[in-house]
Amino acid sequence: MSVENIKKIGIIGAGQMGGGIAHVAALAGYSVHLMDSHAKQLAHAIESIGHFMDRQVEKGKITQAEMDGALPRISTGTDMAAFADADIVIEAASENEEIKKAIFQELCPVLKPEAYIATNTSSISITRLAAKTDRPGKFVGMHFMNPVPVMELVEMIRGIATDEETFKTVSALAKKMGKIPVSAEDFPAFIVNRMLMPMINEAVYTLYEGVGSVGAIDNAMKLGAHHPMGPLELADFIGLDTCLAVMNVLHEGLADSKYRPCPLLVKYVEAGWLGKKAGKGFYDYSTDIPTPTR
Repeated sequence: MSVENIKKIGIIGAGQMGGGIAHVAALAGYSVHLMDSHAKQLAHAIESIGHFMDRQVEKGKITQAEMDGALPRISTGTDMAAFADADIVIEAASENEEIKKAIFQELCPVLKPEAYIATNTSSISITRLAAKTDRPGKFVGMHFMNPVPVMELVEMIRGIATDEETFKTVSALAKKMGKIPVSAEDFPAFIVNRMLMPMINEAVYTLYEGVGSVGAIDNAMKLGAHHPMGPLELADFIGLDTCLAVMNVLHEGLADSKYRPCPLLVKYVEAGWLGKKAGKGFYDYSTDIPTPTR
């Protein structure tokens, strides 16, 4: 299948990433079906997409006509059967290998034989995930950055069985969605998170060991390295559960103690302080100006 034959894109998972992918796919002119097991999450995703597009119109990034054309292209539902006519399905569920494998085993029987499967995993082996499908040659990693409508990069990752035609077609699709694809090898956490997550983990260690407070650490990196967000603020934005999951993949996959997750990061996740989405992480978001929790 060539990229010109891709008309309908399926997306599994209506969280930040899945909603963002639906947003850019619809603006690129594709028919999009966004699926999630929770109907309330789907409603929230559509509301968020609308708000984000409104802001894009206000800033002159897109026109009102483009927004009005894009929103009706997105349908939603809680049933995999709606993917029967999809040309590609992009999985954007939780960063949990067993959950992803279960999704693929449920998805494959409803797909047409020529349909592609992509995963938005930020760290898990593409080869292992592909092996749980009926089409490892048509399976590829397609890792978008958060927030998807803003960030230009998509990491494209081949599994050992990914066909070259699959890789080229899905990379071309990324370009049609307004993104810049960069090829990464199938090693734990790929390129961006291989470098970013250890930095965040080291920031948590810096807090854990009392070298600096939350505010001091974030301000030091914003003012001293010109990072737009401090590492702990960024961790809250990504989700501390996701940060921990990626660090666990790095630690287990590379067997190097430098990737050991900080015990404080583990404690925050155990407490349910997962960051901005939970209302509390390294900052408490119940106040007008987020307040450091340590």
